[in-house]
Parts: sequence; C-alpha cells; structure tokens
Amino acid sequence: MKNILVTGNLGYIGSVLTEELKSIGYNVVGFDIGYFKDCLIAKETNPHKQIIKDLRDIDKYDLDVIDGIIHLAGLSNDPLGELEKNITNNINYLATMKFANLSKQLGIKRFVYASTQSLYGISNSHEELDEDLSKKNPITEYAKSKWLAEIELNKLNSNDFNVCSFRPSTVFGKSPRLRCDIVYNNFVASAFTSKKILIKSDGSPFRPVIHIKDVCMALIAGLKAPSELIAGKSFNVGIMNGNYSIKELATTVQKIIPDCDIQFMNEENDPRTYKVSFNKILNELKDYYKPTMSLVEGAYELIDFFKEINFTKEQFLGSQTNRIKKIEELMINNVINNKLQIR
Repeated sequence: MKNILVTGNLGYIGSVLTEELKSIGYNVVGFDIGYFKDCLIAKETNPHKQIIKDLRDIDKYDLDVIDGIIHLAGLSNDPLGELEKNITNNINYLATMKFANLSKQLGIKRFVYASTQSLYGISNSHEELDEDLSKKNPITEYAKSKWLAEIELNKLNSNDFNVCSFRPSTVFGKSPRLRCDIVYNNFVASAFTSKKILIKSDGSPFRPVIHIKDVCMALIAGLKAPSELIAGKSFNVGIMNGNYSIKELATTVQKIIPDCDIQFMNEENDPRTYKVSFNKILNELKDYYKPTMSLVEGAYELIDFFKEINFTKEQFLGSQTNRIKKIEELMINNVINNKLQIR
C-alpha cells in the first residue's frame, strides 16, 4: 500500500498527518475543499498531489491509483456542526457514505475513518467507556452524523475492503494550521499570550486528551496493521490514564506558566463529561500504536512553537486559529454560500 488519499489534509490534523505519512515513505494525495488552506501559521509539508474539491463532489477520477484512504474531512467539531444541521449531515454522513461506496467499487483496500469520542455524549463520569459495550449518546449534530457514518461504514467492511474507525480524544499539539478552539491548545495559547486561562464552566467535566502526533500514529496503524486486527473495528485513541478534568488541564498549564491566572467563569453547565478506556487500542494494536507525548511535553512543545513563530494574542483570538470564526469570515466575504460550498 503506497498511494494514500488524505481527505481534510489542509486542516489541523491533516497538515501533520501529511508530514508523518511522507516521512515514512507514503505517496500522499491531499483532498480538501480549502476552507482553511490560508490558515497557516508555520511552514507546511505539501502532499505529492493536491486536489481542491468539495467532498460532496468527489468522483472516481479523484481516486485514480489510490491504495488506501484516511478520511478526516468533515465539519470538524460540535459548535461547527450546529451552524447548519442539514449541511452537517450532508457532509459528515451522506458525502462520507458516497465516498466510501465509490472507494469500495474501485477496489481500494483500506478505508480509515476518523470518528469522534463526542458520540459518547453525556455519561457517568465514574465509568471508563469502551468502544463496543458502552452506550452511545450523541447529543450534537456533529456527533450524531459521525456515529451514523461509523455504523454504516462498518456494514461495507469486507475481505477486500477493510474499514476501521478511530475515535480520537480531544487533540492538542502544534500544527502548521493550529487550532486554538480546542481545550488544551486554548489554555496554553491563552496563558502564553495573556497570562490567564478562562474556564466557562466550573472545571469539573472530564475530557480525554491526546497529542496530535499520537493521533497520526493511530491513523497510520489503520493502514499498516494486519486486516484481522483492524477490519470492522473501532478504537478509542488515547493514552493510559489519559482522562483529565478541565480544571486539571488548566492547572497543568499553570505549573508550566506559573504567572498565569485561572478564572472560573461558571457561565455554563457543560453536560459533556466522559472518561474513556484505551485498553483496546493499547493492547490489540500495541505493535503499531505506541503513544509517546504527555500533557506536559505537549505544553512545552507548544510554548517553544509560539516563541519560534512569535505567536500573538491577535492570532490566538482570530479566524486563523478558530474554525467557526473562519467559516463565518468566508461567508461574510462571499467565498462560500449558505450550503458551505465554494462560490
């Protein structure tokens, strides 16, 4: 398996995944609508070939000579998914299924799907959720669309078309297309640029978190592992003891940047609290998935990155690193229409 199509390669994770795939010898074809292509804050690694196109318009010519697929593209978090619920379903579910069916018809061997832990929704935070037995309780359009796609994708799994799904924890870490609208990146960036961390809740909800390079390692494991280990399976992606309260994430940053102040706003009651088990991926894929990055290491890496690029408060708060703000900017400037299509 040599030629890999990465959808969403011009996003936060996709930009790092492209570099990781190329570094181990894969030929990478990028497929992306380009919403965030100009959100670069550092130099990127380009794929061997770039296709700028809406996932809803994908056709067989885009999949020529492709051996395997890593599917990242979609409306990529809960708030973005709420912008327009029908469009979220159209992109994250309907377009994904059209894409997967076409891939199977064309004889592509592997389809690695980036799912989400948001599909667990509200849960008993004292119990670690596993992939197969724990209740799924998606509460947002984003989570619902991703869970529905995961169910239907598994029905396509066969000896000739291996489907596997990875449910990453909340991601953190540096990327040429950094996101500051995800929790740990937000805390580190806020502490770095303004010496304060604002927490809208009381800090009690739990989140599992994972470094971006470890997520890439898991997705690549979906390409490299034998079919009997991954075909038709779903894996939570995280590290041992990788569940943290929001308050714990903030205090970890404060230990590294001790002059920053943590402020609990108590403006909202966040019902999304969950702890996730990572036993399955750590055991069943132990020869292919070996996470290496901790919260502390990731924070120091981000701080060094911010110093290197002279990261500013304006960048932290602006559309360059906040996805909803970027989508709204594109709509205001008539770059995309109300169906999120490029004009």
